[in-house]
Parts: sequence; C-alpha cells; structure tokens
Amino acid sequence: MSLVESLHMALVLIFAGDRDVVSAIATSLEVAIWSIVFASLVGVPVGIAVALGNFPLKRVIRVMLNSLMAMPTVVVGLLVYGFLSRQGPLGSLGLLFTPKAIIIGQAILATPIIANYSLGAIQVADERILPTARTLGASNLQCFFQLVCEVRFGIVAAIIAGFGRVISEVGVAMMLGGNIHLYTRTMTTAIALETSKGDFAFGLALGVILMMISLAVNVFLTLVQEGRHA
Repeated sequence: MSLVESLHMALVLIFAGDRDVVSAIATSLEVAIWSIVFASLVGVPVGIAVALGNFPLKRVIRVMLNSLMAMPTVVVGLLVYGFLSRQGPLGSLGLLFTPKAIIIGQAILATPIIANYSLGAIQVADERILPTARTLGASNLQCFFQLVCEVRFGIVAAIIAGFGRVISEVGVAMMLGGNIHLYTRTMTTAIALETSKGDFAFGLALGVILMMISLAVNVFLTLVQEGRHA
C-alpha cells in the first residue's frame, strides 16, 4: 500500500470515528491531563519554593531539576514498575498495567519540567511583588497567591510544556500500562504496535491526531509567551 493510500485510509478511520482510534485518543488525553494535574500540584510549589528560598543546597537542587528534565522515560518506567509490581512495596494496590500506573509515571516525568519552568518564571518576576504585598498587610498565603497571579503566564507555560512532554511519551506508557486494548493503549503505544504489525494506515491515523494535538499545544504555548511579554 502506497503512502497516499495509507493516508486516505487513515483519514477515513479518523472521520469515521473508529472505535480503536477514539479509545487510544481518549486514553492518551485522560492519562496526560491527570498526570499534569498531579505534576502541577507538586512542581509549581517546588519551583516557587526553590526560587524564593535561601538554603545551602539550593544550587544542588537546581542542578538536579535541570538534570531530571532529561530523565529517560524507560528509567522512570523501570523504577515505577519495581514499586508497583507484585514483589514491590506497592504491589498490593494492583496498580500495574492500569491507567493509574501510567499517570504516576508521567507525573514523575512532568514534575521537574513544571518545577524548572515555574522557578524561571519567579526569577524574572519583579522583586517588589512580595515586599509590596507584605507592606499592604497581606499574609504569607496571600503573598503566595499574589506572586502566582503575577507570574501566571510563566506557570501556564510550564504546565503546557509538561503536557507536551507526556502526551507524546511512549516508554512509561508501554512499561506501566501494558498496551492493553481499549484500556491502557495510548496513541503512542498503539502507533508502535500497529506499525510493527504492518497496519501503517492505523498508525498514521493516530500519528495525524498526535501531530494536531502537539501543534495545538505549541500554538497555545506561543500565545501564552506572547501574552507574558506583552
């Protein structure tokens, strides 16, 4: 089958709402969104704390965050697999080969990215924000929310960057999800499997959708960055 024929069949699968295509898309979006939610709840406060804190290991932590941004996905998958397997400390929870396991792995991948970008956003913020808020009688919690509000564009950019990382991730999804049909099969794992089986049209259909999502994420990130510098 030629590339043109495969592309035609891929478009037919997309517009016909093929069950396997829709399931892979839905699973990918579900695990990516939840992983980013949990990663943001950890990454944003960590980034802000490192940026504002003054402690001896601050430089070491910054180096670690930078290093963790390039963390190999298969290593993350291997470590989480060890914890969630039957012999692991969390094996009794039965999370391995479920969407929850993928969410855990992808959240670990996205957390240092979000933390690092949040840290950068705080560092370029106006240094007078916190002193001014305290002068006006704001509590520590109010100061925190005021700072977040002022650097909101940078934090949104951090979250979008993390989402872009996990939506196209394959190593963690394959190792922790098991690529189970209509359950843990994501777009990336489905592309890898179906292409290896010779179903290039199906893989191309998911590839087109994944490219559209990646393009939308990058366009949104560009708009956020332009709004930040406006």
